[in-house]
Amino acid sequence: MENPKKAKLTAVSLALMIFTAVYGFGNVPLSFYQMGYGAIPWYILSALVFFLPFSLMVTEFGSAFKNEHGGIYSWMNKSVGQGFALTGTLMWYMSWVTWFVAVGNRILVPIANVVFGSSDVINKTPTWLMSILAIIIMGVVTMASMNGIGWIKRVASIGGIASVSLNFILIIAAIILMFKQHGVPATTLTWSALWTTPNPNLQPVTIVTLVAFLVYAIFAYAGVESVGGLVDETEKPERNFPRGILISTAVIMIGYSLMILLNGFVINYAKDWLPMMKDGTLTQGNLTYVMMQQLGQHIGTAFGMDASGVALMGTIFARYVGISMFLALTGALFTLIFSPLKQLMEGAPEDMWPGKLGKTKNGIPRTAMKWQFVLVSAFLIMNMVISLINAGAADRFFLFLTNMGNVASSLPYVFIVFAYIKFKQNDTIEKPFVVMKNKTFAVTIAWISAIVIIFADVFAVIEPIIDHLTDPEGTSISAMVTNIISMVAGPVVFGVIAWWLMRNYNKKHAK
Repeated sequence: MENPKKAKLTAVSLALMIFTAVYGFGNVPLSFYQMGYGAIPWYILSALVFFLPFSLMVTEFGSAFKNEHGGIYSWMNKSVGQGFALTGTLMWYMSWVTWFVAVGNRILVPIANVVFGSSDVINKTPTWLMSILAIIIMGVVTMASMNGIGWIKRVASIGGIASVSLNFILIIAAIILMFKQHGVPATTLTWSALWTTPNPNLQPVTIVTLVAFLVYAIFAYAGVESVGGLVDETEKPERNFPRGILISTAVIMIGYSLMILLNGFVINYAKDWLPMMKDGTLTQGNLTYVMMQQLGQHIGTAFGMDASGVALMGTIFARYVGISMFLALTGALFTLIFSPLKQLMEGAPEDMWPGKLGKTKNGIPRTAMKWQFVLVSAFLIMNMVISLINAGAADRFFLFLTNMGNVASSLPYVFIVFAYIKFKQNDTIEKPFVVMKNKTFAVTIAWISAIVIIFADVFAVIEPIIDHLTDPEGTSISAMVTNIISMVAGPVVFGVIAWWLMRNYNKKHAK
């Protein structure tokens, strides 16, 4: 077995892990589909009010607590207190568990596109079979991740490189097509295009439309804190950890806006997408593959290929994106199946957990990772059993589970930001790397970020009510109530679990 202490992360490998965990290439065509060029200002705004300041907070935390093993748990514990840290970290961790359940099924979609040229075979595959395959995938990833950070670093780096390659393909294709088009974008770029949407389903643009997309853009930047537990796995952490975060932050911030812009340079929204939207052949599920296929076809046409050559180019591009997204998703899975759990297990006292759950060996929480696999498998088996009884009920169960993780995944950011404010105000904590040197300015920025996150969460909860009021026939009252309850249930249930663990721990030590 590989000794995890021998494999240390460099700034570049850490940046690739962050990039893999945060950046989603699929967000690019999806954002252009929803808002066209109008997505760009909201991604910039989200980066300025949330992603950039939050990344700087993570950088300062990681540098100050470079000798701690518990990541965000240790940061919150040292800055505020143990109960606060446990509640925020457990809520955050459990949202990743619901993500594992979702990604276990979704990871097969890009493979289907590679092998069959479309994801239709996945859509026709019975839910019970998908659940079994997802359990096998989770088992393989768990076993491999238990061999240490070396394995995780290699897979995550491959995933990061694969994701980066998609962006390079889009950049090169855009340059070629813009040259062939004499500098004229495929979708007309005007000032008004930055504040409207070409999507007929979202017209006319209302404040609700804009706020909903702002919330989506904020959530697209989530995940940088997931590597907080890797400070002790980083070579020369006082230098390489801040450098890795800042490199990835800059690339992700610029990458989203630039790629959305280039998407419009190569795709003609009116000619390429609107007809497919009207006949139902273009959906949010196949959007990325269709975009890359059309990109390949446009390249073939630009170089004067015949019909068969154009079709072949489209197939090559579509299947390459399938391979790349599979590798990127696998890289994210390897990173996230290990790092959040590591932070929770190494941050909290070992005797807070029942049995041997809190034990770690060489930085690997092996027992906890096994039980994590059991928990995810249990949810997948529940979904499988429900699907055998009622397919529609299985879909609702899956949606309920996903909704439980939505608010629970972002609310912990408020905990981290509040801990940062306390951290900044505590002069007894040594801070070797300080970006925001003015304490008042730093605290103000932190409060703005917290308010933005709270606003996003509140809007996510009340959005079903808005949807029902604007379209009473399209959204039933029962569906509205279920969606609201499921989103609120996540933080409540996970918070209660944290309270119970803390209560038992305090009782044990009181004796």
